[in-house]
Amino acid sequence: MNNQQTLLENLKYYFGFDTFKGDQEAIIRNLLDKKDTFVLMPTGGGKSLCYQLPALLMEGTAIVISPLIALMKNQVDAIKHISDNDNVAHFINSSLNKASITQVKEDIIAGRTKLLYVAPESLTKTEYVDFLRGIKISFYAIDEAHCISEWGHDFRPEYRNIRPIINKIGVAPIIALTATATDKVRIDIKKNLGIIDAAEFKSSFNRPNLYYEVRPKTKDVDKDIIKYIKTNPNKSGIIYCLSRKKVEELAEVLKTNDIKASAYHAGMESDVRSATQDDFLMERIDVIVATIAFGMGIDKPDVRFVIHYDIPKSLEGYYQETGRAGRDGGEGRCIAFYSHKDLKKLEKFMEGKPVAEQDIGRQLLQETANYCESSVCRRKLLLHYFGEDYPEENCGNCDNCRHPQTRIDAKADLVLALQVILAVKENFKRDYIISILCGRTDEELILAHKHDKLDLFGCGAGKSADYWSAVLNQAMIDHYISKDVDNYGLLKLTKTGKKFIKKPVEFQIVENRNYDELALEDENGHASVLDETLHKLLLDLRKKLSKKYNVPPYIIFQDPSIDAMTTYYPITLEELQTIQGVGAGKARRYGQEFIDLIRRHCEENDIERPVDIRVRTVAKNSLQKISIIQSIDRQVALDDIALAKGLDFDELLDELESIVYSGTKLNIDYFIEEEIDDDKVDEIYEYFRESDTDDLEAAFRNLDDDISEEEIRLVRIKFISDLGN
Repeated sequence: MNNQQTLLENLKYYFGFDTFKGDQEAIIRNLLDKKDTFVLMPTGGGKSLCYQLPALLMEGTAIVISPLIALMKNQVDAIKHISDNDNVAHFINSSLNKASITQVKEDIIAGRTKLLYVAPESLTKTEYVDFLRGIKISFYAIDEAHCISEWGHDFRPEYRNIRPIINKIGVAPIIALTATATDKVRIDIKKNLGIIDAAEFKSSFNRPNLYYEVRPKTKDVDKDIIKYIKTNPNKSGIIYCLSRKKVEELAEVLKTNDIKASAYHAGMESDVRSATQDDFLMERIDVIVATIAFGMGIDKPDVRFVIHYDIPKSLEGYYQETGRAGRDGGEGRCIAFYSHKDLKKLEKFMEGKPVAEQDIGRQLLQETANYCESSVCRRKLLLHYFGEDYPEENCGNCDNCRHPQTRIDAKADLVLALQVILAVKENFKRDYIISILCGRTDEELILAHKHDKLDLFGCGAGKSADYWSAVLNQAMIDHYISKDVDNYGLLKLTKTGKKFIKKPVEFQIVENRNYDELALEDENGHASVLDETLHKLLLDLRKKLSKKYNVPPYIIFQDPSIDAMTTYYPITLEELQTIQGVGAGKARRYGQEFIDLIRRHCEENDIERPVDIRVRTVAKNSLQKISIIQSIDRQVALDDIALAKGLDFDELLDELESIVYSGTKLNIDYFIEEEIDDDKVDEIYEYFRESDTDDLEAAFRNLDDDISEEEIRLVRIKFISDLGN
C-alpha cells in the first residue's frame, strides 16, 4: 500500500472524508516531513485539519497555540469525538482548576495526549515551560497567526513572545495558519517565528462576483443609501459604521423610511443581538446596520450588498467585511463612501497611542485612501495589496473598469519618480517622494535633510500630488517599485525599475479621482434583473409560498432562477423548465402560480416577451442524469454508480444536487441508512429545516465537527428532495 493510500485511509478513519480539500494533503505531508509550514487559507477551507491529522499520526504531543478559550474547548471536544481515546486532546488555560491541570499533565506524560491547546499567555508561565521541556513535542501549530504582526488587523502583543518560549521549551517544526494576511503580515509572522524558509501554501483572494465601488461621501449620504436600498428591494444587505452611535442613528433613519432594518453592535445585550441575527437570517429584516462585530459568526449566502458608511481603518478589514457579500457566487455589491474628512478623523483617533502604533495605523489608513482615490481597477489594487497579481487590465466588475477614465502616457514622469527615489537613497516613503517631486518647501523634513538642494527637487511641480500618487500606485502594480516591509513602507526600486530608467518602455496611468469634488453618480446597480417590478412580485410570491409550505425561500426557487424569470418571462410550464435550476418536478409543484403572475404582468404592462427561449441542456448530460436516476430507483449503491459512470464521488453528488434542485425527487434513503448514523441524519436534517441557507460551508461550520462534508451533502440532497420536490 502506498503512502497516499495510507494518508487517505487515516483521513477517512479519523475525519470521515474521502478526499482532501485544496492544499491540505501537501500541507500535511510537509509537516509529516518535519518541515516548517505557513498556511494562508480562507475561513471554511479546512485549516484545523492541517495540523490535527498530523498530530494524530506523529510521535509526541503537538502544541497548538490559539487566542480564544471558547475555540480551544470546541476543538478539543471535536477531536475527542473522532477518537476512541478521551484524553487524545486537552487544553490548558485560565479556566482550569489545579486538579484538571494535574490530570492533563498526567495524560501527556503517559503519551495519551496528541494535541495540547494553550493560550500564548499560559505558555509564558514558568511551570508550563518547565513541564513541557520534559516531553516529546511533535510540532507547534500557531493558529490565527496574524495576531503576531503589528501590521495585522487583530494584533496581540503576547503573540510576539512565542518564538522565545519555543526556544526555551525545545525546538520542533512550526506550522503557522491564518485566514487573512498581507505580504507585510506574512513576512512579519515568518520573521518573528524564525521560519523564513517555511514552505508557503496560499489560496487566491479573488472574488470575481463582487462588484467594488467607491462613492464620494456628501452631506446627503443618508439619502443616497436610502435611495440605493429602495431601488434594491427585498435584498439582504449590511451597512458598516465605525461608531455604535452612528449605527443606531442610521438604523432609525432607515426604519423611518419604511426599510426593514435593525442595529447591531457589541454594546447590545446578547439576546438582542441573537434575535437580530435570526431576523436577518429568516428575512424578517432586510438590512443590518452594524459595527464590525457583525458578520463573524454567520454565513448568510445571499447578502447582496455591503455598504461602508465610513472609510475602514485598513484594507484587510475592508476585504473581510466586503467578503460577507455574495458567498453563494451570486450578486454582491460592495460600496464604500469616502471623504478626506473621515480620513483626518481616524488619524485624530490615533493620538495618544505609542508612536510606532500611530505610524503603522497611518500607513494602513494611507493604503485604504490610495485604494479609494485610485482610478485603477479596484480588484487589481485589492489583490496586489494581498500580494496577488491580477493579469487582466479590466475586470469588468468595479466602478473604475465600468467607467474607465482616459489613460495618460506617463513614461517620462515615471523615470523622474524613480530617479527621485534613488536620489534619496531609497530611504523615504511615498508621501515624502511626492513632496520632493512637487517641490514643497514647507516640509521641515525635506529642509532638514537638505533635499531641497537636489537637482530633481520640484521636477514634477507642474503636476498635482494626486497625479504623482497615481504614478507611484501604478508603478507598484507593475513591479517597478516595492515597499520595504521591515521599514514602514520605504520605497525601493526593483530590478525592473532600475532597467526602466535606462530603457523606458510604455507606461500609462489613469489619474486619481478627487472624491471631495465629485458629484454622486446615479447607480441603481441592477445588471442582472431587467424588470424590477416583476422581480419584486416574484420575491413576494416566493415568500408567501415559503410561509405556506414552511420551507426556506431557496427551496422553492433560488435567486438566479428568479432573476432569469425577469429576463425571459416564461408563461407556460414548458417555458419555465428552460430557466436554469427549474426542472419538471419543481415546475409542476410551484410553477403554476409563478407563470400566472408573469402572464398577468406581461398583459397589464404590454410587455413583448423574448421569442427565442430555448431549452438549455446538453443531451449527453441529460442522458447521464436519466441513467443515474434509474440506477437510484434500483437502489444501486452510490459509490458503485460513481464507479460505473467514471465519476469521483464528489462529482456524482454534484449531479444529484443538480437533479434535486431542478425539482426531480430522488430517494437515496437506502444509501444514507447504510452509511450515516441516524443521530447524524436527524441533526443535519433539522439544521437545514431551521436554517435560512443551504450553504455547505455554513452547515459545515455550524454542525458538530464529527460530521463530514460528504454526510452533509447527502442529507441535504434528501432534505431538498423531501421538502422541495
